[in-house]
Formats: sequence, C-alpha cells, structure tokens
Amino acid sequence: MRLPSFATFPPPSLRKDIVPQEWELCLDAWLLLAEGHLLLSREAFAAKVLKDASVAEFLKSYINSEALQVHETNSGPNAKSLRRACYLLIHRCLSEVQKKPPLLLEWHFLADLSIAYANRSSLKPLLRDLWDIEELQNRLQKHKVSLISALEGAANKDDRSDVDTTLARVAALLRACPKYGEFLMRGSDFIDAMSALYELIGPSLKRKLVVITYRCFLALMDPLNTRFSMLLDHLYGLHSSANPILLLSAVCSSTPFVRKLRNRVTGPDAVRAEKLIQQLSNFEGTGTLPLRPKKLVRKRVDKGKGKENDDYGHGAIEQGLHVHKMSLVTQIQDLFPNLGSAFVIKLLDKYGDDMEQVTAHLLDDSLPSHLKALDRSENIPQPPSQPTTDLAPHLAPRTSPSFPPTRRNIHDNDAFDRLAISPSQIHRGLKASSQTADTVLQDRSFAPNKAAILSALAAFDSDDDERDDTYDVEDAGGTVDAALPGSDEVDVDLRDKNEEALFRAWNLSPDVFERDV
Repeated sequence: MRLPSFATFPPPSLRKDIVPQEWELCLDAWLLLAEGHLLLSREAFAAKVLKDASVAEFLKSYINSEALQVHETNSGPNAKSLRRACYLLIHRCLSEVQKKPPLLLEWHFLADLSIAYANRSSLKPLLRDLWDIEELQNRLQKHKVSLISALEGAANKDDRSDVDTTLARVAALLRACPKYGEFLMRGSDFIDAMSALYELIGPSLKRKLVVITYRCFLALMDPLNTRFSMLLDHLYGLHSSANPILLLSAVCSSTPFVRKLRNRVTGPDAVRAEKLIQQLSNFEGTGTLPLRPKKLVRKRVDKGKGKENDDYGHGAIEQGLHVHKMSLVTQIQDLFPNLGSAFVIKLLDKYGDDMEQVTAHLLDDSLPSHLKALDRSENIPQPPSQPTTDLAPHLAPRTSPSFPPTRRNIHDNDAFDRLAISPSQIHRGLKASSQTADTVLQDRSFAPNKAAILSALAAFDSDDDERDDTYDVEDAGGTVDAALPGSDEVDVDLRDKNEEALFRAWNLSPDVFERDV
C-alpha cells in the first residue's frame, strides 16, 4: 500500500488558531503516518525518503517547533508518541539512507535536533557517524563563515537577539557533537571574534560565549579525538594577546576547565602546558559570572513537624536524643549528681561520647575554659506537651455493629441439631433391609472364584521378588542346623527341660501360679 505524503508541522501563528479537538486529529494522522513509515523495510524506506520530499520537510518543521518550545506539543499521549516516532524517523533517515536528505544536513536542523532531543543517549553516536559526510562539511564551512561575520557585526548592533538565538544553537550542538567544536577551533578567527565581542555585550551573551568557549576547549580534549597541540596554541594566543584576557579568565574562573586540563594533558604536551596551567590557576575561583543563575531557595515554613535522626535504624529516639546518649548521661549523673543533663551532653559532644574522658576531666578539673564557664546545673528543656484536639467534635462515639452469627454447615439448627427427632426414625443402614449378619456371611454370590485364585497362585513366581533366598533349603543344597549353639546335649535341650519342669510344677500345685500369691 502506498503511503500518503506528510503535511508540514504548522508554525506557532497557525497553531494557536486550531481548536484542541482538531489538533488531536492532526496528531493522530501524523502519528499513524509516521508509524507506517517506520514499518517499511530498509530498502522501501530509503526509496520513500528519496522520492517523497515531504518526509524531510515535516521532520524539519517539527524539530524547529520542538526546539523553540512555543507551543505545548507534549500535552497528551499522542504528542509524546509523535515525538518518539519523529526521532526514530530522523535516526533512520540519517543512518540507513545512503543519500541523506539535504534538508536534514542543514546546520539549523542539527542544532534544533540537539535542543529538542538533548537527553537522547543515541544522539551523540548518530552525529559522530554523520560528521564525515562531504556535503555536511561543505555546508558547515559556509555556516562558520557566516557565524564569524555575525559575531564581528554584533559589536556595532544594539539589537543582538538574532546573535543570542544563534549562540544558543551553537552551544546545544557543541554539547551533542564534540567534533563540531574541533571544527570551529580550526584557525583562530572564531575564537578571536568571540574574545573581541566579549567586552561589548551584556551578562546574558557573555554567559553564552563562556559556555561555547568551554565546550570548544573540551572538544579538543575529547578522548576519541584529542587535539592538545591545537588547544595549547589557542590558550597561549589568548593569554599573550594585547587585549585583556577577559574571555579566558572568565572560562577559567567559572568552569572546571583548568582542573580538567591538568588531569587530561599527558606526554610531551604536559611539559609545554605546565607553566600555562600555573598561570591559569590564578583565575580559578575568582569569577563573578556564574554559568548558571543562583537557585532560589524557598523559605520553609515551620509546621511543627520534623524527622528525627536515627543513626542506628531502630527508631530509638527519645526527646530528640538517642537512647544511647541518654544512657551515658545517666551514668555520669550517677557519679556527679550535681551536674545537669544539658551540661553533660555538651561534655559528651566535646569528647566524642567517650565517657572515660569526660569522667577523667571532671575528676581532674581540667575542662576547657569555655566549658568551665557554662552553667553546670543546666538541664534539657522539656518539650511542650501537644494539646490533644478533637478533629470531629460533632460526631458522637458509637458502638461497633454486631455481626451476624457464622453459619457452620447446611445442617446447622436442624432437627438433629436441636435434638427434636424421634428415636424411632433413627436406623443404621438400609431401613427396609431384612438381612442379618449370618445371612450376609452365608451369601457366596459375591465371593471370589476359587479357580481364579488357584490360577493366580500357579502363575506367581516365588523367586521373582526381593527376598534374600541365599540360605533356602533348595538353594543351599542341605539343611541348616537350627539348634542353639552349645558344646553338649545338656546345653542343646536346656530350654525344653526348663519348660518341662515348670509344667510339672503347675500340675502339682496350680495355686502357686495365681496372681494373688
């Protein structure tokens, strides 16, 4: 099935005139079409992108709107799904298609992509693999020339809003693609233009220039593409220029650049950078231009609630003090009854809860002067008792409702349960049965067949079992003497003679064997 073309994402001026219901329908249509393109095979998708220019036009318009953040594109589940589908489409266009769409290789698109999807972990590898395309290098070369011209012309302008937007895009692309910073630092035109402009602009633009310079320096220290020689050339050039080194000092004082340079530079470049690092270290911590505005801290209102500290994890907290420390206080007060609990706690805090040191200093009277001047009878103030408040005074207490009795089984409370049944109605077995035990035993109709039992015994193999027949008469080849072991006939017949004597005694006098004897 042939997929229809994309409609471009509307600009903010048109977006505000669309009612929410129609906007949801538009999002559904874009989402359905984007998912249809994602389901295409690799070859079909590449052919569709090259043939249909509406795919690249839609992606460019969508990314531009996302980067500006002038409308609420993430207000619902459809908007979030469309955001994810657009990123997957861009990733496929830049990674799977052999001939990249020209609209997706423009500098503005890559910068807006870095702003819209700054938190995507797969964005950096995507831009790094895309960087060596010849068409992209040609476009970036023109962009660099226009960027330097814009920086040089901004010194004579009162309205620098366009330069502000451009620098924001440059900073975003530098964060997502370190190779872009290495590209900008080729030659000294770009860094000289920023250094000259730094003296003439306000704090907002100064902050952006510091961030861009810092990102460019980090790009030259990237482990995948290290350019320490180029970095040191720029640093020495800025440090030895006749112009005051305002930009370099702001970077060193407002960012951790000097510390990272000290840790990363190695080899022959480390010897060359040693003296420069010492000079740049003088700027650390002296900056008055923070990269980020100071975070406003809301003043917390004391609501009378708080969380007790429990270092042991057992909830053993008593009046703000751990029971372990209260135990030490009690032991010391047993030795020195005149000392207050608050004074003892200050002694324990001084000597790290070491009871022996506290006791020794008290006995020797060798406490420090600031502890001697304290009131020794000071006790811990008792916390004010919290008045109990009735949250619902208009509700009268009620007793709990009684639950219905539990039913045990289906015979609960029947005639047998209430013992209301007549004994004549009770019988065992079948009520109409006329058979007795003798007639049941004499009835052989259900008895097993004797012939069947004999045939089963004939088929039974007595050797087919687990019994040990080693000493059977048939297997041993003779009889086994079962007599008791002994040396003569008296020992062999001893048991029989004893029993015979007992039998004769019983015949003569049976009364001897009675229990009452």
